[in-house]
Amino acid sequence: MRSLLYLIAVIVVIGWILGFFVYDAGGVIHILLVIAVVSILLSVIRRA
Repeated sequence: MRSLLYLIAVIVVIGWILGFFVYDAGGVIHILLVIAVVSILLSVIRRA
């Protein structure tokens, strides 16, 4: 399950970078980035 979260986070970060530099997709990409960061933090906290 952890590797799936990291895979999703990497995909979202790549999409955020592409969306930031290629076109303005509004707040959707930024919201997805925040969700990815929160899920990584939760997985790190639960592992500790």
